Amino acid sequence: MTKTTSDDQACAPVPITGHTRLTGLLGRPVIHSISPLMHNEAFRQLGLDYVYLCFDVGEAELKTAVEGLKTIGVRGFNCTMPDKTAMCPLCDKLSPAASMIGAVNTVINDDGILTGCNTDGIGYMQAVKAAGFDITDQTMTLFGAGGAATAIAVQAALDGVKNINLFCRRGRSWDRAAKLADSINRSTGCSASLYDTADTASLKTCLESSRILTNATSCGMTPDTQGCILEDPSLLHPDLIVSDIIYNPRTTRLMLMAEEAGCQTFNGLYMLLFQGAEAFRLWTGRDMPVDLIRNKFF
Repeated sequence: MTKTTSDDQACAPVPITGHTRLTGLLGRPVIHSISPLMHNEAFRQLGLDYVYLCFDVGEAELKTAVEGLKTIGVRGFNCTMPDKTAMCPLCDKLSPAASMIGAVNTVINDDGILTGCNTDGIGYMQAVKAAGFDITDQTMTLFGAGGAATAIAVQAALDGVKNINLFCRRGRSWDRAAKLADSINRSTGCSASLYDTADTASLKTCLESSRILTNATSCGMTPDTQGCILEDPSLLHPDLIVSDIIYNPRTTRLMLMAEEAGCQTFNGLYMLLFQGAEAFRLWTGRDMPVDLIRNKFF
């Protein structure tokens, strides 16, 4: 007879029963996600009869997918790019944060009533602290105007970041970014300014006074690992922290460029961990064992 060790038990799959509740992730691409590992291990550790799966769903298919998940009684799900903003009108209710941000990354299903929440900003600011940095009263330069960028900007402003320089390409996101800057200026003690990503002169000036540069776009994410939102490495300086919300690859081209310039860097893994922990709490009413999950997967 083969003896089962504690290591064997730690690797045991989450059992599926007739009562198992479904959670998951919608987005494109999702095959790289470590969310299933994280959530399923947390379920197993706490003895919860839940399972977490990934579903490759683009913006065009999102409404149909959500209707199906709602019909089968899914407990809840996460949304990642490109589905975060498109999820808002599909919810019956929005949390105050999701309403202000205009994007949803976590949905809770209560007997057919879908409530959209946003835990991205909380996750990012906790990730900054976990990486060993304090950006209170500092200046942030942020690339992006999508759901993640908006969540980060709002939470950073609420948490005491003094100035935020928003850089985005002129196009369908420009008006959204302008409204975000105006909302931050009206509702918080933070000063937000909007610039075109192509405006390299302004980018140079902003980075000279910034404590942290954050890429909140998908540029550089697998499979396009050669992409980089910043074209000129000479704009970086050693006093600048460079963060990327991408975690696959774990070291993006932007991060490599920053490390060569003497910058301290961190990727999106801890943001994923902490935003996921908040989603876990919303679905189950229990706290994720964050330290255990971090030691095992991060």
